[in-house]
Amino acid sequence: MKYLIGMDGGGTKTKCILTDLELNIIFETTGGPSNFLMLGNDKVAETILALITECVQNQKIDSNAIESIVLGTTGGGRRSDAESLENSINEITISKSIALKNFKVESDARIALEGAFSGKPGSILIAGTGSIMFGKDAKGQIHRVGGFGRFLGDEGSGYRIGQRGLNAVAKDFDGRGNKTLMTELVLKQFSISSPEMLITEIYRNNFDIASAAPIVLEAAEKNDKEAIKIIESEADEMILHIFAMKQILNEKTFYVSFIGSLLTKENYYSYLFKEKVVKKFSNVVIKEAENPPEIGAVLMAKNSIN
Repeated sequence: MKYLIGMDGGGTKTKCILTDLELNIIFETTGGPSNFLMLGNDKVAETILALITECVQNQKIDSNAIESIVLGTTGGGRRSDAESLENSINEITISKSIALKNFKVESDARIALEGAFSGKPGSILIAGTGSIMFGKDAKGQIHRVGGFGRFLGDEGSGYRIGQRGLNAVAKDFDGRGNKTLMTELVLKQFSISSPEMLITEIYRNNFDIASAAPIVLEAAEKNDKEAIKIIESEADEMILHIFAMKQILNEKTFYVSFIGSLLTKENYYSYLFKEKVVKKFSNVVIKEAENPPEIGAVLMAKNSIN
């Protein structure tokens, strides 16, 4: 019997599934984080080795029976970085006398796209800490919109919403801006009550900017004008992502799946954004993801041997 492994790696954990060649799930498990840009190749290679070993030992199979493995993780979209991690994993498996026929690193967004549409054409719009959009056309080519990071992009993301919310609080503090409920909520949530405390938290204490996004959402839900302006503006930025991808794919019906809690959970932002999508586009269909990212990784593993 032959097998495939798909992995969805993140900053806190890595999901792993073992399937047969017909994509029936045989075994699934979870391991440590696999963000190699943060942890380094060696640490992540050990995590991946442990997951492969667990699959092999649990099912009492030979590693030679695993035809292909795909890991999707942050940073995997840059081929040079992906190859570096692939080399580290191949080296550690060889040192442990484990033979891997085919191991490939892909981006977490790429496997999410494959999973969302079961390998068929479609698009995913991601809004988490950052933002990016990927689309797959009828020829199987992959296209990207956004994803330029916090300095140049990440429009509509938790980082951008949080940053703009904190900026509004800073302007409220010193009178450059309008009064906003966000100032009160920042005090309640983070115990920040003065410009000096805000500066210290942001620049000295490695403050998580995206963690302020829920405050902006809460203020908007309570009809705070400054918060609503931020949410409106960032939702419009995400509309531009869809518009650009529509132009690229040029499909009669444009299918998109949303990923990330900002868009998938019920909140002021997700409601407003979906409302804008419906009003702006007549041929856009919002779809729930058909499968989780780890299934997308397995699909890519299968395609690599066909």
